[in-house]
Amino acid sequence: MRRLLPAGILALLITACGSGSPSTTGPTMTSPSPRPAGGRETVALTVPSSLRGGELSSPHKLSVPKGWKASVWARPEGARMEAITPEGNLLVSLPGHDAVIELSGGREAEGEKVVLAGLESPQGLAFARRGGGWVLYVGESDQIDAYPWRGHGKVGAQKVLAPDLPDEEPAGDDIHRQKDVAVAPDGTVYFDVGSSSNASPTDRSYDPPRGVIDSVGPGGGQVTVVMTGVRNGEGLAVAPDGTVWTAINNRDEIPYPFHGEAEGRSEAFGQVIRSYVDDHPPDEVVPVTRGRDLGWPLCNPEQGKSTPPGSLADVPLIPDSVTNPDGKALDCARLAPIEVGIPAHSAPLGMSFLEGTKVPAPWSGGAVVAAHGSWDRQEPRPPAVLWMRWDAKQRTLEPARTLVSGFQDADGERWGRPVDVVPGPEGGLFVSDDTAGAIYKLTPPRPE
Repeated sequence: MRRLLPAGILALLITACGSGSPSTTGPTMTSPSPRPAGGRETVALTVPSSLRGGELSSPHKLSVPKGWKASVWARPEGARMEAITPEGNLLVSLPGHDAVIELSGGREAEGEKVVLAGLESPQGLAFARRGGGWVLYVGESDQIDAYPWRGHGKVGAQKVLAPDLPDEEPAGDDIHRQKDVAVAPDGTVYFDVGSSSNASPTDRSYDPPRGVIDSVGPGGGQVTVVMTGVRNGEGLAVAPDGTVWTAINNRDEIPYPFHGEAEGRSEAFGQVIRSYVDDHPPDEVVPVTRGRDLGWPLCNPEQGKSTPPGSLADVPLIPDSVTNPDGKALDCARLAPIEVGIPAHSAPLGMSFLEGTKVPAPWSGGAVVAAHGSWDRQEPRPPAVLWMRWDAKQRTLEPARTLVSGFQDADGERWGRPVDVVPGPEGGLFVSDDTAGAIYKLTPPRPE
């Protein structure tokens, strides 16, 4: 099996290279995208003999839309976020190895090249045009970098756009170090700074702040807090209308927010009720909006109060029964509802919009999100690749449907966990998996 192991990375390091508010301008669709039709089917995950081993030593099957195929394309260990280079190759971040690699090839990846090495837990990757050329943006855990792209895995000198970002300090019970990155059409660079805790109000008062989405100009300079109350907004992507959206990991072990009986307890308010935790709170997908507060950890999205009940569209926020029991710390009713909820403990990570890519319709009329799956559920939420239709008239996303599933066995054990999903130059999707150590290639049927 050909895998990118630590020793392989060390050998390649010797030759490694490198040392405003979201825009609302851009192409706007004038009619709604069609919804996907047809059923689903279970297909065998194709694994070339040279890529077998580890979690992929035994056969696996995935559930996909009818006509789609799934194969293992590469085996980089600890693969996280991805980006397609201007030449059509695939960049992959490896935070565990402090590196960014480039992969290329047809049926399977034929080469692994270290583009950047010696970084501090790099995760987010994005390309944007600037000054007549391409620039690669990288989110390290302690800073945001920009590199002139020289082509085919070569970069120019590093420029630090946002230094000294919160990383391992202040320490907390659930610290989120990694930073994702997205570049708006006006060149503004957006990145997330995750919380240091599961649900501690002190995160809202740190300096520099945590639990936020920040921005910085294309050439660096002053870092601006754009949106607060964001527990862990790792999935950043640019929508067809030029707005930036984020997919957010919400909290665990949420206490029961209602007075009265639950699970045999006469007064369950403020207690951890397992049946409630299993499906609350939903994870969130929202546009990055200057000055907006999503409420975490003082307010939580509560789909039981939606109309109709249980809806994952326009989910209202209610006070947390422990951090904000009387609603005086923050008036949750004054906060805008969450545009799109994702079932609790899905743990969304990488996100991509498919408009303007070679992915065929109707899938091109939406966004894809890699749901990593989290632990805080008696029956673990299965990892999956999700798809959300983009409503161009309303300039919003609709609740998710499953595009690809099957990464979790019947007993709850997971052999794979998607981290990111990006459209490839030929109309397929590349999905990274940091558990199996793989890049999957999902190939839709060609339009007739």
